[in-house]
Amino acid sequence: MKTDVLIIGGGGAALRAAIECKGMDVVIATKGLLGKSGCTVMAEGGYNAVFKKEDSFKKHFYDTVKGGRFINNPKLVEILVKNAPKELINLEKFGALFDRINKDIAQRPFGGQSFNRTCYSGDRTGHEIISSLLEYLSKYNRVKILEDVMAVKLIVKNNRCYGAIFLDLINEKIFPIFAKSTILATGGAGQIYKVTSNPIHKTGDGFALAYDVGVELIDMEMVQFHPTGIANKGILVTEAVRGEGGILLNRFNERFMVKYDKERLELSTRDVVARAIYKEIMEGRGVNGGVYLDVTHLPKEVIEKRLETTFKQFLRLGIDIRKEKMIVSPTAHHFMGGIKIDEYCKTNIDGLFACGEVCGGIHGANRLGGNALADTQVFGAIAGREAKKFAEENEFDIIDVNLDKIYVELDGEFNLLKLIDKLKEIMWKYVSIIRSEESLKRAYNEIEELENKINNCYGPLQKFYELKNMITVSKLVIKSALYREESRGAHYREDYPEEREEWRGNIIIRENKITFKKVDYDVEEYLKSI
Repeated sequence: MKTDVLIIGGGGAALRAAIECKGMDVVIATKGLLGKSGCTVMAEGGYNAVFKKEDSFKKHFYDTVKGGRFINNPKLVEILVKNAPKELINLEKFGALFDRINKDIAQRPFGGQSFNRTCYSGDRTGHEIISSLLEYLSKYNRVKILEDVMAVKLIVKNNRCYGAIFLDLINEKIFPIFAKSTILATGGAGQIYKVTSNPIHKTGDGFALAYDVGVELIDMEMVQFHPTGIANKGILVTEAVRGEGGILLNRFNERFMVKYDKERLELSTRDVVARAIYKEIMEGRGVNGGVYLDVTHLPKEVIEKRLETTFKQFLRLGIDIRKEKMIVSPTAHHFMGGIKIDEYCKTNIDGLFACGEVCGGIHGANRLGGNALADTQVFGAIAGREAKKFAEENEFDIIDVNLDKIYVELDGEFNLLKLIDKLKEIMWKYVSIIRSEESLKRAYNEIEELENKINNCYGPLQKFYELKNMITVSKLVIKSALYREESRGAHYREDYPEEREEWRGNIIIRENKITFKKVDYDVEEYLKSI
């Protein structure tokens, strides 16, 4: 099979990229079902964009880099904030419906923001975005959809990408797709943790595929733990709940965020709120493995209409949040680190582009809620345009690939599913919200022991490749976390609890080599240029 543009992934960024490739032959290859296996469709809270005259690009830029603890790539942030409004309007053209108040797009407060700039569609914003993208893309007759296929290796020769090799998950057959240009839009890797809000498909495939062929990855230690998931289950309780006025209480009914951020309280940045909840639980002030999230003081119509999904979600658990408190705890949620891209979504491999959560550098050390959905649309559009341009300027070149080296026989001693569960336990126990040199080294050693068993396993071939990718990503997270001897944003080390100016920079990892690049732009000077 060959195509002009190959898009690996099936979420919001992948679909937006495909729309920009109009007039080209496009293959969208996704491990699950198109539009249903990514994180975008699950996103409830909203989409950050500057629309009010009292707001500004400068304010959105500053909030984003402050939340990211000033190690964001400023050019990527500038592109995000300037293009987010335009892409939201494009979504409306595609058919999305956002809530409005007196004809103006409604915007709610989210953590770490100096202005109420989070646009929403009730608490089903991601679902609305995906539905509109799918409907609009259905008009394109040169887009081929392949579902239940997993990319297992990129085809790269002489620093040029020519497509990828895939595993058919139904028939366990290996096959290549050759392309003039390739876009990675595979999302994050929340499934390396025992407790996560991510769907089962998010096993870090894009990170591992890219690393395997020499792509640079940036700040892989920066993993966001959302403060509020249903306690110990990981199912997300959207930040919109706190945006609408929900408050956090410990088992003594104390509003404990007063101790951690008395100005912003529950609307502090996610890293601060997640650590606060974690500390309350670990110091014995939690309840049943979590803390209370209370909205019983809010008007019933707010809960029923603006928090409809959350309301119905808890009703299914037998809890009426109009009258009862929720119990929540942190859950692995988003990777701020990932593939290093430039402003054109290019990687350091020719013909290989990336967009969405698989990319790093945009959100720095901590992502603000509402910036991810904007990220998928802004950089999805750019990746699509640039991949189309590259395909127009280059010809096909079919590369010899040895598929026999890709396929493996699984008839060993160890159960793949049990090894995956073991890895998730290790990462959750030693490499989650609170880290230390001791815990990180222990995790690395235990994962290496696990890795030694991977070629002596039995189980589905899909799980073999997923475990292989999960091991790769876990080791990258650990190596980067060990290297950064400070606490910054989502990365907190109890043996280095302070943020240190000499560590204001990015950790870049490529082919087992780690380098540190200092971030030296002056925020105030940069703001003048916006």
